[in-house]
Amino acid sequence: MRRKLAAGNWKMNGTSADLDRLATLAASHGAAGCEVLICPPATLVARAADSVSGSAIAIGGQDCHAAASGAHTGDVSAAMLKDAGASHVILGHSERREDHGETDAQVRAKTEAALASGLVAVVCIGEKLAEREGGKTLDVVGTQLDGSLPDGVTGETLLIAYEPVWAIGTGKVPTLAQIGEVHDFLRTRLEERFGAATGGAIRLLYGGSVKPGNAAEIFAVSNVDGALVGGASLKPEDFGPIIDALEASAG
Repeated sequence: MRRKLAAGNWKMNGTSADLDRLATLAASHGAAGCEVLICPPATLVARAADSVSGSAIAIGGQDCHAAASGAHTGDVSAAMLKDAGASHVILGHSERREDHGETDAQVRAKTEAALASGLVAVVCIGEKLAEREGGKTLDVVGTQLDGSLPDGVTGETLLIAYEPVWAIGTGKVPTLAQIGEVHDFLRTRLEERFGAATGGAIRLLYGGSVKPGNAAEIFAVSNVDGALVGGASLKPEDFGPIIDALEASAG
C-alpha cells in the first residue's frame, strides 16, 4: 500500500514571519495519517525544520544543483539541503524548466545528486496547453519521465508529481478522466521500466490548482497518491482541509 502524501511548494514566498504558519500546521496536522511535506524557500529550510521538530511534518527544498560543491554562485547542493534539515527536494518543476531552461538530462543529474545525498526526489513533469490541445500529453510526459529519471530509483527514494503546466495557479483543472489517464499511463510506464514491484511502489502526486473544494474528488482518481500544492499550502486554513481529504481517501 502506497502511503498518501500531501506536499506544499511555497515557491518564492515566505520570510521568518511566515514560520508561524508552519507552527499552526504542525499543531493541527503534525500527526496526520498521511505524510505531510512543506518545501519553503532555501532561506527558510533550516528554521522550518526546527519549527516542525517533534511533529511528523517533513521539510524539503525546491531545487538543488547537480554538483556536490564548487564554483556555482547562488546555487544550493543536495548535501547542503540535507544538512539544513531537508528530507526531500522538488526537481524539474515547470517553472524551473521554463524560467531556467532546465532539460530532462539536467533534471536527471539533479535527481542523481539528490539520491546520493539521501534526499527523496520529487520529480515534476507536465504538458503545456498547446501540447494538451494538440493531443501530445502522453508523449510529452512519457518523454519527460524517461529522460528525468536515473536507474536505481525506488518507492522510498522517488516521487513523481504530474503538474499540467496550464493548470498551475490558473484555477483551471483537468477533468478527472484526464488526470486518471495520465496517472494510469505513468504507472504503466514506471512498471515497464523498473518492474512491477518498484514501479508499483513509486507514488504519483497530482498538482495544479488543488483546493479544499476539489481535493476529495481528485484523490479518488486511480493512481493519485497525493498532491503537490502551490498557493494553497501557504495558508493552514486551506492546506489543512486538503490534508484531511487525503487522509479520508486513504480510508
